[in-house]
Amino acid sequence: MANLGAQPIRTKGDLENFETEMTLAERLPEHSILDVFINSAERAPDATAITMLMTGAPDESPRHINYGDLLGQIRRAANLFTDIGGPAPGVAFMLPALIETHVTLWGAETAGYAVPINFLLQPESIAELLKASGAKILVALGAHPQLDIWEKALELRAQIPELVLVRVAPPGTPEEEGVIDLGTALMDQPADHLTFGQARGGDDLAAYFHTGGTTGVPKLVAHTHRSQLVAGFGGASMCGYTPDDVLTATFPLFHVAGTIVAGISGFMAGIELLIMTPAGLRNPVIVESFWRLVADHKVTLLAGVPTAISAVLQTPLGDHDISAVRAGLTGASLLPPAVGQRFKDVTGTTLFEILGMTEASGLISIDPIAGQGTTGSVGWALPYTQVDVLTLNADGSLGDVCETGEIGVIAIQGEHVSPGYKDPSHGVGVFSDGTLNSGDLGYKDAKGCLYVAGRSKDLIIRSGHNIDPAMIENAMSTHPAVALAAAVGMPDAYAGELPMCFVQVHPNAEFSVEDLMAHAQATIDERPAWPKIIQVIEAIPLTSVGKIFKPSLRCDAAKLVVSRVLADELGVADAEVDVVAGGPRGLCVSVTLGSQHRSSVTSVEKALETFLFEARVDVA
Repeated sequence: MANLGAQPIRTKGDLENFETEMTLAERLPEHSILDVFINSAERAPDATAITMLMTGAPDESPRHINYGDLLGQIRRAANLFTDIGGPAPGVAFMLPALIETHVTLWGAETAGYAVPINFLLQPESIAELLKASGAKILVALGAHPQLDIWEKALELRAQIPELVLVRVAPPGTPEEEGVIDLGTALMDQPADHLTFGQARGGDDLAAYFHTGGTTGVPKLVAHTHRSQLVAGFGGASMCGYTPDDVLTATFPLFHVAGTIVAGISGFMAGIELLIMTPAGLRNPVIVESFWRLVADHKVTLLAGVPTAISAVLQTPLGDHDISAVRAGLTGASLLPPAVGQRFKDVTGTTLFEILGMTEASGLISIDPIAGQGTTGSVGWALPYTQVDVLTLNADGSLGDVCETGEIGVIAIQGEHVSPGYKDPSHGVGVFSDGTLNSGDLGYKDAKGCLYVAGRSKDLIIRSGHNIDPAMIENAMSTHPAVALAAAVGMPDAYAGELPMCFVQVHPNAEFSVEDLMAHAQATIDERPAWPKIIQVIEAIPLTSVGKIFKPSLRCDAAKLVVSRVLADELGVADAEVDVVAGGPRGLCVSVTLGSQHRSSVTSVEKALETFLFEARVDVA
């Protein structure tokens, strides 16, 4: 059983003592993911592992599963998947947050390997992932009034006839020809042993997680049992999980945050996960009822991405008793300081930041929640791993370790680092001699605390001056009217890029754009970082896990600039402008002129060639 230490990790000194007192092998004897559930079930078989809310209504009777029964269900699933797919099958799943999702994920890893799929992707993208992963089985949610998962599953089977469909549906749902019902099939399998021999473990493939779907072609990242165990152990120890903890499990299980820090890390420590309906904090009912549910279930740890945390903080606490809460956990994107302060004002506790990455099996560093908290920092590297900030050489390679306070590229080493992508060509410049190039920019302070300065590709480069968009976003988020802010580079013919900020405001907020601009100039120290334009939009686009989706905003910024150039400089106000992300320059701009402007093609081409994006001009 994993030895998480007798005392919580609070300081850098505690972490160093933790590492010197015992080796990683001594602290983490588990060989497989199944070992985690075996050990937790032996320690406390009747302890609740998962509480499942389906509606969040006050009169709901939640579903519960204890550690003993969860272990049995995982064994049943592993046996079923082997019966269906043969030795070490690939098992893909398209499921919202459910107890069955955990059973499927961990059962798949025990028998073969899991392929978690974001069910919001289009069928064409999902089909590519299924084919690339070699998955033989697809577990999917049955017909649902709000979700089209089952329709996509049937379409995928039509494209991949050899795919075996397993349906998750309520008991009593009519059978479908050629479809296996998960609940019924599990009951035909033994719960007390595996029918196929040893569980997979060690360096065996545990899962393929897809990444890069928001910015380009999705890539499949390999996780091994060992890499997930090391990451999970690091999360459990740095978060100081105990069997008395109840954690809001609001991350989807197709994302590493839900799988590791709110999954295997928690199970390793024997905590209780509270699944707040299949939709989590995307469910407006849960957002409205959040504090009541936290009080009713005596939640000790609140978890969510910054955008979701920000949303629940707009809900009045009322007279709900949340005194059991001891901390909050957030990650997936940078935390605006204003949200962190609001969290402390509402809960009386600190919101701690976590840095994770799919290529590092989910976790890189954590600001330990037993500590005092360091504003803006993601803390220290997981135990028995190394995180350095390195200079970037002219040829794109990583160089020497940066000085204190010097911004460079965050690089990771440790047994939690993925062995690579399914397609090795995707790993060029990412994996090199055991070092993972995160692509994140960061720096360390004098205490060794790590700070993330943004994605290297998100930097706004104004006449050679690097502007961190987080600086702008953090400043704008302190305005009382602002709910979310996203800063991007707006194309400029002279400077290359100028900062532009998109803003989503709170309902019924009183403000003016002039007021927002004055706030930006008063709170952003670097004058070059003052937004050239602040544009208020109805909603900042988010990914399926709540990250701000900047590619579409960059396209919107470019479209605004091009339209202004055409109208103000060339007198062409009725052209059709289309911008898409991609290509060697990052953006591709297409301008279609009306036939009356045929003579303007050359002048339009000349006006656009000074920008950094690709441009094409046609006549309708």
